[in-house]
Amino acid sequence: MNNNVRPADMKRINTPELAEAFIKEQVKEVREQVGDKKVLLALSGGVDSSVVAALLIKAIGKQLVCVHVNHGLMRKGESEQVIEVFRNQLDANLIYVDATDRFLGLLAGVDEPERKRKIIGGEFIKVFDEEARKLEGIDFLAQGTIYPDILESDGVKAHHNVGGLPEDMQFELVEPVRLLFKDEVRVVGKTLGLPESMVERQPFPGPGLGVRCLGAITRDRLETLRESDAILREEFAAAGLADKVWQFFTVVPDMRATGVRDGKRAYDWPVIIRAVNTVDAMTATVPEIDWSVLKKVTERILHEVSGVCRVLYDLSPKPTATIEWE
Repeated sequence: MNNNVRPADMKRINTPELAEAFIKEQVKEVREQVGDKKVLLALSGGVDSSVVAALLIKAIGKQLVCVHVNHGLMRKGESEQVIEVFRNQLDANLIYVDATDRFLGLLAGVDEPERKRKIIGGEFIKVFDEEARKLEGIDFLAQGTIYPDILESDGVKAHHNVGGLPEDMQFELVEPVRLLFKDEVRVVGKTLGLPESMVERQPFPGPGLGVRCLGAITRDRLETLRESDAILREEFAAAGLADKVWQFFTVVPDMRATGVRDGKRAYDWPVIIRAVNTVDAMTATVPEIDWSVLKKVTERILHEVSGVCRVLYDLSPKPTATIEWE
């Protein structure tokens, strides 16, 4: 039997009862596979890795070693949430690595999007590799592979395969949610007690805010991006849009516009709001957001975020635009 093929008679996990049965089965399988050995997991804070972490903690407790690498390109409060949920609430064996200076140093002056992606992805593997080599007795590598990854990539997607690790580090894979679709993973996560904000986390690119801070990344513009994005998320949630709009975020380009501040001419950044609805991410439409919501977001960003003089709403569908700007 191919363990990477979802059985035709496998029920969709869409209720807490079915999720409980799945969790019980996976806990048993993980314990049989791992025994008394240790398992390593790169915990990004995304839906898939978070659910895998919670499931493995339930199965093997401290035998799981989670490594969370903060590359300085996370959204506001995300690394703090990982620490709070997994270390403080679930008592996980969590290693937190703040590599912000390391990543931003390498990215200084780099404005070509693909080069930025390669630097971020390559350095993440290096940091994870360094942390893995400090540990002893690790025989397994857990990954948040889900079924669409297998269908689309004929194997594990690159962003899950932290296992661009060197070949001399031979780990056996532990992939407890590999036969689940994303909606099923969310149901399992909620049943495991993970917070709604983590389980319903929006799709987030591997390079994080690095592809939304357009051009060469600077610390001040990155902070403007992080703060404006947090305001957008707060206001969309308050307006009941968080679960109605598929993805929304802000973008800060590497350019300035003329503005007026304290009665004087100022040259500050524009903040662009991007919101889309889609089924498969191949095409996307732009939702008609109520003017009062956009006005509230605009007022807050202009008054609470430094260095901003304009707020814009991106009306471009996909195609011809892409969902992300870089």
